[in-house]
Amino acid sequence: MWLQLAFALGLAAIHLFAGKLQRLNALPRSAWLSFAGGVSVGYVFVHIFPALSEAHETITAHGPLFVLEHNAYIVALTGLAVFYGLEQVTKQYSRRDGKQKPATLGKLQGVFWVHIGSFSLYNALIGYLLVYRDNQLPEVLFFFLAMGFHFLVNDHGLVQHHRHIYMAKGRWVLAAAVFMGWLVGQAFQVTDAVISLVYAFVAGGLVLNVLKEELPEDRNSQFLPFAVGAAGCAALLVFS
Repeated sequence: MWLQLAFALGLAAIHLFAGKLQRLNALPRSAWLSFAGGVSVGYVFVHIFPALSEAHETITAHGPLFVLEHNAYIVALTGLAVFYGLEQVTKQYSRRDGKQKPATLGKLQGVFWVHIGSFSLYNALIGYLLVYRDNQLPEVLFFFLAMGFHFLVNDHGLVQHHRHIYMAKGRWVLAAAVFMGWLVGQAFQVTDAVISLVYAFVAGGLVLNVLKEELPEDRNSQFLPFAVGAAGCAALLVFS
C-alpha cells in the first residue's frame, strides 16, 4: 500500500510541477517531451495491447458486456473517441492568435472545465488502477513510469490550450483526482471484469492523448528521442 501511495503522490506531483518547466515549451519540441511520448507509445504497444486481450477474456467470462464479441476493444475505442471529441471541441473554441472575443470567453471557460472534468475522471481511473492493475513489482513501477511520462505530455498540451486558468486551478484538480482515485481503490473493491473495462477505457484514451501530441506537424517533434523512448520502454518490458 505504501508503494502505491508513493506512486499516486508522484503522479499528482507531476501535474503540479510539469507546467512550470519552461524548457518543455521550446520549439522544436523538447527532446524530453518526444522521449516521454516514445515511452508512452512503447508501453501501449508492448504492454497495453496484449493486456487488452487478457481484459477481453475476463470480460467475456464474467462481465456485463459478454454479449459483445470484441468488448474490451470496443471500450478502448470508446475511450479514444471520447478524448478525440474533447480535443476537437477545444480546438473549435480556441483561436490560434490568442485573442478571444468577449462573447466567447464564457464558452472557452466552459470548454476548459469540460476538458479538466474528463481528464480528472481519466486520472482517477489511473489512480484506481494503481491499486488493482499490475500492482506488483516490477509491473507497478513500469505502470508508474509510463503514466508519469504520459502525464508530462498531457500537461504540456493542457498548458498550451489553457495556460493561465490551468496553472491557477486545473493542475490542482488533476493532481487531486489521481489521489482520490487511489483512495477509492483502497475503499472499494470491484470485480475483475469491471477493472478490465476501466483498463480498456484508459488504454484507448492513452493511445489518443499520446499520438495527438506527437503526430501533428506543427509540434516539430524530434524523432530520435521518440524512438529511443519507445525502444527503451519496449526492451525493459520484454526482457524484465
